[in-house]
Amino acid sequence: MNKKALTLTIVANMTSNYGEGLGNISSVQKVFKNGKSYATRSRESLKNAIMVQSGMYDDLETVVDKKVNQKVVSEELNVTNCRALEGGYMNTIGNTYIRKSSFYLTDAIACDDFVNETRFHNNLHLASNYAKNNNLNLQEDAAKCGLMPYQYEYDKTMKMYSITIDLDMIGKDENFDVPEADAKEKADRVISIIDVVENLNLVVKGNLDNAEPLFVVGGLTDRKTHYFENVVKVKKDMLLITQDLKDRINKGCNVALLEGGNFKNELEIKEELTTVSISKFFDELREKVNTYYEV
Repeated sequence: MNKKALTLTIVANMTSNYGEGLGNISSVQKVFKNGKSYATRSRESLKNAIMVQSGMYDDLETVVDKKVNQKVVSEELNVTNCRALEGGYMNTIGNTYIRKSSFYLTDAIACDDFVNETRFHNNLHLASNYAKNNNLNLQEDAAKCGLMPYQYEYDKTMKMYSITIDLDMIGKDENFDVPEADAKEKADRVISIIDVVENLNLVVKGNLDNAEPLFVVGGLTDRKTHYFENVVKVKKDMLLITQDLKDRINKGCNVALLEGGNFKNELEIKEELTTVSISKFFDELREKVNTYYEV
């Protein structure tokens, strides 16, 4: 089989993005399907977190042209020598250059429908400090002191998302007649991405959110698509184990589970799918990437 892509589908506990606020009320982003609302974290949010935490954005250069912020691209600075451009770009300064991303994500969508949990907060300490330093009465001069109660919907639930990396595309830029990145650089870029997936964390409302995988399935395949997206289903903290899921795993892919009771049918998952630990799964995946690029 001619492997062309690396694809993973992950189930993780993570918080959602926040959409438009109404006054001092913040609502989580949701999608509507099957007659119900499901909390989400957007693919754009996930991709940005991966690019930043992997160090892929460390060499990012940007420019503002006609009030539009764009990534700097030229024959001297392109995907072959700039990791920040691996996630794709469109530059319209002078000639228009477009290069698609080498990897793709889906939105992370909650496995169960949304249940509203509202949290209430205020900035009482800051307002009290201002009142004290300016000889104001907090109760009488609340507005002058900047006292403001606020509330927001809170959601941290199991969400599923997929990521697929086009291994043929890494380190290449067809917009310019330049040599592609060497094999070790290509492998390093792919490994830096999957390193972040293994240890993903997100900052939401000033809080650190551990979004590491609880369950992950995938590997190197011949199909450049989210191969497991339609066969991984979780309902009420139970992973649905179907024949389609087993058949796809048996085509050269692996499964990992973070033990500890995250799934109600943990024993069934281990027995039916022959899981390994999360760390072992990613260690073996890194070895396969190095083998693919022959480094």
